[in-house]
Amino acid sequence: MKTWDDILNIEKNKDYFKKLQKEIDVKYSTTTVYPPKDLIFNAFEKTTLDNLKVVILGQDPYHGKGQAQGFSFSTPKDIKNPPSMQNILKEIKEDTSNDSICLDGDLTPWANQGVLLLNTILTVEEAKPKSHHKLGWEVFTDNIIKYISSSCEGIVFILWGAPAIKKRKIIDETRHHILTAPHPSPLSSYRGFFGCKHFSKTNEILTQNNKEKIQW
Repeated sequence: MKTWDDILNIEKNKDYFKKLQKEIDVKYSTTTVYPPKDLIFNAFEKTTLDNLKVVILGQDPYHGKGQAQGFSFSTPKDIKNPPSMQNILKEIKEDTSNDSICLDGDLTPWANQGVLLLNTILTVEEAKPKSHHKLGWEVFTDNIIKYISSSCEGIVFILWGAPAIKKRKIIDETRHHILTAPHPSPLSSYRGFFGCKHFSKTNEILTQNNKEKIQW
C-alpha cells in the first residue's frame, strides 16, 4: 500500500502544486502565515494511511498567533480552546457521557488513533480567515479526499459546515460512511451540531466494521 509520502510527492510534482508552492513561499516570507511552515502537512505525519479510520474535514487553519498546528480544529495544549473546540468538547460529553481525552484542545491523540484532521485549505494569513482560498489548496485536498475515497474502504467522513458538506460529491458513498452536521462554531452549533452524536455514531460504524473504536 502507498504511504502519504508517495501520495504527497505525486501531488507536489503537478503543475498546480508547483505554482501553489511558489505563492506560499512568497507569503511566508512577506506576511505572517499560520501554521508554522514545518507543520503544514502535520495531519499526514501523525495519521498513517494504513491506520486511517476517520476523516474530520475543517475549512482553514486558525488565524490567531500560536493556534494553528496543522490539524483541523486542534490547538496546542497551552492555547485557550477556541469556541469551536469548546463546542466539540461539549458535544463529546453530551454524546458519550465521558469527558474527551483532549480537554486541552490538542487533538494529537485522535490523530494517532487514525483520525485524519484535514482542512480544505492548509495555510492562512494572520487575522485573515480564508485569505489563502483559491491559491490551489482546494485542488490538493480534493485530490487527497478522492484518493482516500477510491483506495480505502469503510472510512467515516465527518463533514461539519457547508464547505465540508460540499465535498460529499467526491466521496464514494457505496464504500464509505458520511456524517454531516452544521459547523461547531457558535454561529451555527445550535442549528444541529449539538445533538448530532457523531462521536458515538462513528464508533458504532467502526465496531460494525471490526475496527477499534476511537477514544475521543
